[in-house]
This record gives sequence, C-alpha cells and structure tokens, in this order.
Amino acid sequence: MAAQRLAALHAAAPSAFSSTSPAPHGRRASRSSTTALLPVALPRAATTLRAAPSRLLPQEAKAAGSGRSVRCMASASAASAAVASGAAELKAAREDIKELLKTTHCHPILVRLGWHDSGTYDKNIKEWPQRGGANGSLRFDVELKHGANAGLVNALKLVQPIKDKYPNISYADLFQLASATAIEEAGGPKIPMTYGRIDVTGPEQCPPEGKLPDAGPSAPADHLRKVFYRMGLDDKEIVVLSGAHTLGRSRPERSGWGKPETKYTKNGPGAPGGQSWTAEWLKFDNSYFKEIKEKRDQDLLVLPTDGALFEDPTFKVYAEKYAEDQEAFFKDYAGAHAKLSNLGAKFNPPEGFTLDG
Repeated sequence: MAAQRLAALHAAAPSAFSSTSPAPHGRRASRSSTTALLPVALPRAATTLRAAPSRLLPQEAKAAGSGRSVRCMASASAASAAVASGAAELKAAREDIKELLKTTHCHPILVRLGWHDSGTYDKNIKEWPQRGGANGSLRFDVELKHGANAGLVNALKLVQPIKDKYPNISYADLFQLASATAIEEAGGPKIPMTYGRIDVTGPEQCPPEGKLPDAGPSAPADHLRKVFYRMGLDDKEIVVLSGAHTLGRSRPERSGWGKPETKYTKNGPGAPGGQSWTAEWLKFDNSYFKEIKEKRDQDLLVLPTDGALFEDPTFKVYAEKYAEDQEAFFKDYAGAHAKLSNLGAKFNPPEGFTLDG
C-alpha cells in the first residue's frame, strides 16, 4: 500500500527535468512521456535536485574569507604597482618632451597633435572606439592624411623616439602628455591631466574625415558650435580653447591660410615662415584675444573662426573677458584643455591616474 501511494504521488508531480504537464487525473502516464523515463524515487529525493546552501564550519568560513582577502590584496597591490610604474615612465617621458621643446621649439605642433587626436570625439556614439577621441588613432597614415591633419606627420616623427624609449606608454597618453607639457613650458597654466588611456589597435578603427574644425567656413560661429557641441563642449569652452592659437603659425602650403612669412616668423625660431596669430608665438598668454580685438597688425593672422569670437554676441562676452583678464583665461583654459584631453578615452584603470599627487 505504501509503495502504491508513493507511486501515485510521483505520477501527480511534474518532473524537475520535464517540460510536460502531469497526466490528467484518472489517466495513466504514457511510457513515451518524459516523466516515464525517470526512475520512481521517494518524494524527498526531489530535494536533492536543488542546491543546498553551503554550511561551512566557523574555522572553514574564516579560512575561506581570509583566502579571498589575500587574493584581493594581491590584486590591488599588483594594480597599484602597475600604476606606479606607468606614472614613473610618464614622468620620465615628460622630461624628455621638455628637452625636445628646448631644442626644436615644437610647442605649437605638439599642442595640435593632442588636440587632433581627441577632437574627433562624438558624444552621440557610446561605443569605444567608434566614438573617436583620445585613443591614439592619429598615429595611423589613414588619419594623418586627413586634410585637417596636414603636417602632423612631423609631430609624430618628433615624439616617436620617446615612444620607442617608453614602449609601455600608449600613444594616446603620449600625445596628450606632449600637448599639456607644451602649454606649460610655453608659460601657460598647469593642466590637471589624467593618464592611463588605451590605444586603438589598427587603422580600421580610425574615425572618418571631417570631424575637426575648418578655418574658413561660410558661417564661422555656426560651424564652431556644430563641431564643438558634437564633442560635448559649450560656448565658453569654444572661446577659451581657441585661445591656444596664441601659440603657433599657419602655413599656406598646409592649411591654405596665412602669408608665407612675416616679420615675426621669417627668422624662426624653428623652421622659418608662416603667419602667426601673435608677435610672440611661442609664448602662451592672452595676447591672441587682444590682437583679434584690435586687428591693427597686418602681419598677424585672423581667420574667419577667430573673428567670430568677437562678432558672435555670446562668444564675445568670453572673448572680451579673456582679453582683459589673463588669470581668468588661464584658469578656464586649464579645465577646458583637461576635458578635451579625456574625450572618448578609455582608461586602465577605469578611473585613470595622475602624475602629481
């Protein structure tokens, strides 16, 4: 009788391995059903199909927890050591960049190198590296050949020996380190940089052409907003970042803009020629805004996008401020440059790391 009751109970319950329903009341289950393939077992045996909670003795639990703690500590220690090693290499590379700047006066082109690697970022694309930005893609020929990047192959040649010396530094970090160091060494503000950027691996991951600003669009203010808004930057950041044109020259053979040479550029320093925005074009200060506002010196360059800073009513508020207050310019520039340098970047560790505390 007991066996009959157990068999009936088993037939009334669906199998843990079956997707079929139990046989209707009063009918015997078919031998071809999934349930029929299972051996008849005591009802309590079904409980063995469910995972029982782990019950460790106190000393076993303590040992297991201790093992996890040791592994976590070891992992954290290894990560900390990797960051320390990376920071040490970047600091050493920074010193090499300073020496490079002293001997070649290449401040402007290194600033441009960092900017153009990060300036392809599109805030509307979430996936990395499709979103563009500071990922080292500018080292590949396909991107160097973009019209807006004319001449940057020379910047890559300048920093490549430093990359070879410190192979663990990513190109993305090296480009941004070079850019920030050039600003600082030219007398500009200290920029609160973050490092640990990961490089893309191949030219197929380069962004399409047309992501960077054009010097002479038909509607300069609208063009600047279209490009910089896509990057997630605002009007204030557009104006303050434009102030980096206090460094450098435009060469007509590269950009189609500027004079072949002026009284400020015909003798260098560095390679002679081109037309600068300021008289002291290797000094980072607020003279860019002053010169554009006054427009008195025909030997100084004013692009349509430069002039828009004092023609557009919103831009003009910031441009006037920076022309009058270099301290305000430096403060706002440092924050905007740091933000630009992080656009689109993927970091390891995820939060990145700094070099100076």
